[in-house]
Amino acid sequence: MALNALLTEIYSLKAQLESYLPLAPQLQKDLREDWEITHTYHSNAIEGNTLTLGETKAVLLDGITISGKPLREHLEAVNHREAMRLMTRLAEQDSPLKEAEILDLHRIILTGIQLEDAGRYRSVRVRVAGSMRIFPNPLKVPELMTEFVEGVNSFGGHPVLKAAKAHYELVAIHPFVDGNGRTARLLMNLLLLRAGYVPALLPVEQRGNYYDTLEAANSGDRLPFETLIAEAVKASLKQTLEVLA
Repeated sequence: MALNALLTEIYSLKAQLESYLPLAPQLQKDLREDWEITHTYHSNAIEGNTLTLGETKAVLLDGITISGKPLREHLEAVNHREAMRLMTRLAEQDSPLKEAEILDLHRIILTGIQLEDAGRYRSVRVRVAGSMRIFPNPLKVPELMTEFVEGVNSFGGHPVLKAAKAHYELVAIHPFVDGNGRTARLLMNLLLLRAGYVPALLPVEQRGNYYDTLEAANSGDRLPFETLIAEAVKASLKQTLEVLA
């Protein structure tokens, strides 16, 4: 589907969602709990975490340690849920994006895993296996991040395109040694929530397409990536409406 048609359909779905507001407190709690589990599973799985959806649920809801799975993978699950909870709290603030918010999300992602890198911009060069992109010199990262936040806040287009822009450009700067993808997806959903949408889920099953569209954007064609994000927003809205209907 063409991007403009997608955005039109998303507008209609968002209007339907708004007709159900405000949600009952218990329903809102149940939705957020489901988002925490599913987004934690898929976002971590994209990065190579081997916990299944069921195992992720057991870790987060029951505090169970999964036999044979590394401590790091358990920490990644718990950390991502806590970062989502911060994202939700930040989304309730009607204010421009702040650089400190991105750093706070990243700090939680790496808490107990890479303490020296958590919430700190990288001081080394990085490469991503399979990507042709050359990431900026680490000395330029602080300035690029300041410009990045200013650019996101001044963007006057559709909120879904704003979220996609923030997602892609953060990954393109790659400001952190690790956790860039998870932070970018959290940031995208922070912006969507602030604009009245639900979090957009990028399933691990679409990892190949996700990476392909990022590479296309690296080559100057952002349309496939924007379309991918719009499709994810549409799917997440439709799924939420099915719960509410």
